[in-house]
Amino acid sequence: MGLFDRIGTVIKANLNSLVSSAEDPEKVLDQTVNDMQEDLIQMRQAVAQAIASEKRTEQELNKNLSQSTQWQERAMLALNKGDEGLAREALTRKKSFAETASGLQDALGKQKETVGKLRQNLTALEGKIAEAKAKKDLLVARARSAKASENINQVLNKVSPGSSLATFDRMEQKVLDLEARSAAVGELSTDSVEDKFKALESGQGAVDDELLALKAQMGILPAAQPKPQLPEGNV
Repeated sequence: MGLFDRIGTVIKANLNSLVSSAEDPEKVLDQTVNDMQEDLIQMRQAVAQAIASEKRTEQELNKNLSQSTQWQERAMLALNKGDEGLAREALTRKKSFAETASGLQDALGKQKETVGKLRQNLTALEGKIAEAKAKKDLLVARARSAKASENINQVLNKVSPGSSLATFDRMEQKVLDLEARSAAVGELSTDSVEDKFKALESGQGAVDDELLALKAQMGILPAAQPKPQLPEGNV
């Protein structure tokens, strides 16, 4: 194989590959069934024409057979009347019609055979079309299911489980951090209130001590109460 032949083969292979990849099963099947329907219409027309031709041949055959019989009867009538020449002419015409009828009989036989085959082919084509329609519906349903599955898989492929789970983990940690910060702020607020009360309490004690010291300095402290003495012998 020469270089140009190989290049041509490669080009054809690539074109066939492109066409094959671009084919939509549903559209191709619809078009195929439509083509078969058109073939069926043409086949029915051909059968109808063949039947019509058969009917015309049959009519011509019957007509020539009738004419042949008629001229046979005329020849007999002429002989009965003693006119042999007229009888001969009648038999000549009878022979012509009989020969024509014989030819039409052969043609009619062939036409009947052709019509029979056309009818068989028509029935077979109708059966194939019915089968093709049923198969087309099944294949279209399978093609649609495959497309839906492909779309779902494409969506699933776009969504990475690892990244999604990592996002959820990150957001969960963020929520935990927010909860911890909220709890810490609450604790700080509680400590602040307690510290204020402690400061107040400590400040009040200092004032009391200072007041006592001032009273002692001014000699206005109350006299200390003597401790009670226990009776001797009770120690």
